[in-house]
Amino acid sequence: MELVALPRNPVPSGATVGFFKGYDGTELRFARWDATRSPRRGTVCLFGGRTEFIEKYFEVIADLRRRGFAVATMDWRGQGGSQRALANPRKGYVKGFWQYDGDLIRFMKDVVLPDCPPPFIGLGHSMGGNILLRSATMQGFWFERMVLSSPLLTPNDVTLQYSLSVVRLYAELGCAFGMSKAYVSGGSDTFESDTPFDGNVLTSDRERWQRTKSVLDVAPHLGIGSPTVRWLRSALRSCQRISAESYPQRINVPLLLFAVGNDTVVSSRAIEDFAVQAKVSSCILMPGSRHEILQENDIVRTRFWAAFDAYVGVDTKVA
Repeated sequence: MELVALPRNPVPSGATVGFFKGYDGTELRFARWDATRSPRRGTVCLFGGRTEFIEKYFEVIADLRRRGFAVATMDWRGQGGSQRALANPRKGYVKGFWQYDGDLIRFMKDVVLPDCPPPFIGLGHSMGGNILLRSATMQGFWFERMVLSSPLLTPNDVTLQYSLSVVRLYAELGCAFGMSKAYVSGGSDTFESDTPFDGNVLTSDRERWQRTKSVLDVAPHLGIGSPTVRWLRSALRSCQRISAESYPQRINVPLLLFAVGNDTVVSSRAIEDFAVQAKVSSCILMPGSRHEILQENDIVRTRFWAAFDAYVGVDTKVA
């Protein structure tokens, strides 16, 4: 499947695009790029959140390449250009986050390690950050360091609408009584970008919001709607795992976490607490930003890239 190009969102030059097989043979889309500037600094492995797709990150990919990084990225199973599990391709579904774990291993072994220069930095947003943290205690971990943007550690009560314990019970009982493939209560096929910009919880930048909407307008096959009950249960179980008191202390890789001041999707407090507990970790609070820091306005993004550059040792005069 080719990458979708628009005049306002062109494909970065030199892309290598293809499919690799997930741990169970599921067809998953990937793309990679070489750096566009020296000195060459290794490879950033970029992992988006739920509903996201490679095309949404073209601007970020260009930003990284200008800093001397090669970039490798993928679409998680069930979204973007990757294979869907259900008859209704709009449903956000996964049996468990352990499936993402297996796919990440195959991505690294089949796409990144053979063709991308080390060292490797993991950059994950929201659900992508959750999956990276799940992998961080594995033997033979690949990443020299990780940068996590609004990682999903605990959902925000505003998004859940009910207490976490009530939602957890709903998800567990729903799966036990055969509702695992049903949308969560109130869910639908509608894309987030089809809702009005005013009042959205993802970004304050109208242009970048509209850019994502434009991609889905011409390529609706890349999008997904609401999560299913099984996805919700899987996410809550994964959050419990990585938020356990002993888990952060088992992570030895350096972490840079970003939490935002106006996040109604994930808990910023949980991100700050995790950073305090982890061995080698820093947390930067981004006031004025909504959930999607990398899709935010230029002021927010400039602050993000300044922190990123300092963390990975990029000389901004060169980059």
